Order: sequence, then C-alpha cells, then structure tokens
Amino acid sequence: MSELPLPPATRRLGASDIAVSPIAWGMWRLAENGRTAADAARLVHAALDAGITFLDTADIYGFDGAGGFGDAEALLGEVLAADPSLRGRMVLATKGGILPPLPYDQSPAYLAKAIDSSLRRLKVDSVDLWQIHRPDILAHPQDVARVLDDAVASGKIRALGVSNFTIHQTAALNHFLGNKLVATQPEISPLRITCFENGELDQAMMLGLTPLAWSPLGGGRLAAPETARDKAVAAALDVVAGAQGVSRTVAAYSWLMAHPAGIVPIIGSQNESRIAEGAEALKVRWTRTDWYAVLVAARGERLP
Repeated sequence: MSELPLPPATRRLGASDIAVSPIAWGMWRLAENGRTAADAARLVHAALDAGITFLDTADIYGFDGAGGFGDAEALLGEVLAADPSLRGRMVLATKGGILPPLPYDQSPAYLAKAIDSSLRRLKVDSVDLWQIHRPDILAHPQDVARVLDDAVASGKIRALGVSNFTIHQTAALNHFLGNKLVATQPEISPLRITCFENGELDQAMMLGLTPLAWSPLGGGRLAAPETARDKAVAAALDVVAGAQGVSRTVAAYSWLMAHPAGIVPIIGSQNESRIAEGAEALKVRWTRTDWYAVLVAARGERLP
C-alpha cells in the first residue's frame, strides 16, 4: 500500500517567509463562559508548549448576537500585554470584514478601521496574517485590494488571506493585490469534503495558498456521530486511529494534513489537554487505501 508522507514540522504560509506549525489553534469560543485573562493564558501556553505556534482569531469572535464583538481579540490582548514575550513565540492571525447587522462590509473606510481596531484590541503593532472573514458582494475587489496593500505597506499586516471565498472571488481579489494572498480559510473536514471536489484546493495549490481548515471535526459531529453517513466516516477514521493509538479527533486532523495542498487544521477546542493532543496528528501516517476509505464514506458512494 502506498504511504502518504508525514506533514513537516513547520511549513511556509503560502509564498511568504512566515513559518507556521502544520496545525493551528482557533479562538472562536475563547471569550465564552466568563473566561478570564489567566484562563486564556493557560490555553495559549498549552498550544505553544505543544508546538502549535499558529494562533487564529477574528474580530467577530465573542459576538453573541447582541454584544461581545471583539471580545476574543481583547482577551488575547490582555494575555499579550501581561506577557509580551508570548508574541514572539506565535504566528498571530485575525480576520475582519463582518459588521453586524449588515452583515458584511469591506468598504475602504470600514476595512481600514477594522484593521486598526483589531490591532488596538490585540495590543500589538502588527499581525502576521490578516484575512477577510467573508466576502462582501457589494465591494469591488480593486478597492479592497488597495486598502489591504496599504496596510501591508504601513507595517500593520505581514501577509494576507481570505476566508469563505469562492474560487472566483479569491482569483478576483488576488488579481488586484500587489501583495498576493498566502492563505485561504474554508470549512474542511472529513464530513465537509466539498473543497476536495469543487476546485478550491486545486486553486490553492495553483496559487500557492495555504488552506486553513475551520471546523475540521465537522462541528463536533465526528465526536458524537448520529447519521449513518457520520457513523461511516467515524468508523473509517477509527480504523487508523485504533491501529496507530490515537483518538478519532487526531486521526481526523491528520487525514486533512495528508492532502498535498498542505491543509492546516484549526483546533477549535478551548480545553488545554485537547489542544495539546492535536499535536499528535503530526505522527499519524496514512496509506492511500485508508485515506480514500474515509473519502468514500464521506461521499456515501463509491468513487467513479
């Protein structure tokens, strides 16, 4: 059986000179449950100590439909202010461009304000990666590109990415950018395989974009599968998990990482042990037979 290569210990973020861990930690739920700066610091340390140096947040994280916009960034900012040495140990990514209740705004004035507001909440002078969170159909990509290029030129942003963009939206923005995109962040999981077949990952490889996978565990459905399809995918993952002594969660991360596009799964857990456990995915080896077995289970039908 043909074995797929293990992921590297670090990888470049697109064509940039930024080295990132091949798995990331995300802060979508960082500001929930009354979490304090001390609590958040323990989670940051759990990730960094496990070798997970790529940290991803967004200005919308913490918003509950009525308030909390920017809370996750602000909480991380408290952690960084209390221990400035942490900033040098991480690759810091954030996102913007969602403005409740519009819902999306990538007008030049708002984008520039959103970038500055994120830096202020995070208490940093720059971020390593700034991503447009969801596309604003009413924004011309040339206008968006001008604001982003200006932010890079001013030193506020090192590299640029997009999240939840279609293939054509990505291509259009990249066309107008002087500082080309280095990352794209779609939803990818063993239960959400659209990107494998609709050309998104092919485009990422063609343009040299690093795919960052949000919700790599299918919104938690892999942990507690209910439908026949979910159970079939879980069973296929369990074959490899059991053989290599890891959890199904770790097997799911590693399944994504085995793809040649260099997918970086974003761990969504806010539990220290589960964050640290994610690093075990770097040691899981897949054969083509086992990898395709998961894909077939996710498709619900045989390959053509």
